[in-house]
Amino acid sequence: MYAVIRAGGKQYRVAPGDVIRVEKLGTGTDGQVEFPVVAVSATEGQVANEAGARVVGEVVGEGRGAKVLVFHYKRKKQYKKLRGHRQEYTAVRITEIAAGGQSFKAPELPKKEAKPKKLKAAAEAPAEEAIDGAKTAKASAKKAAPKKAAKKSAAAKKK
Repeated sequence: MYAVIRAGGKQYRVAPGDVIRVEKLGTGTDGQVEFPVVAVSATEGQVANEAGARVVGEVVGEGRGAKVLVFHYKRKKQYKKLRGHRQEYTAVRITEIAAGGQSFKAPELPKKEAKPKKLKAAAEAPAEEAIDGAKTAKASAKKAAPKKAAKKSAAAKKK
């Protein structure tokens, strides 16, 4: 099933689970957004305009698009003006399309688990020394920078 919705002066064809970028939505969305429906299609090729249809989505993120450069120029008049613009957007994931007594929902996304924090190398170093004192001694000897020879003084060069 798919639906045609209107958002930000544009129309989008959406299905459950789609992520779309629409013009920046108001701040009072609270994660849930309901879009006005233009048309709904339960089967491929048949489009209808139902009064009770609704499309619900959840806000995934917000951001700004790529920069568009606007360059005004008039030849022979020494007139040049360069201005940039980045359009703000809201990314919305379509969670449900309901029409004609039927409701089509998007599959649930798996929850992301937090990665366990790695222990710092400094905390692990004392434990290693207690286990293998010889290995750490060799490792520290390899890491030590070689000593540079002292510069010869002017008096030593004259001899």
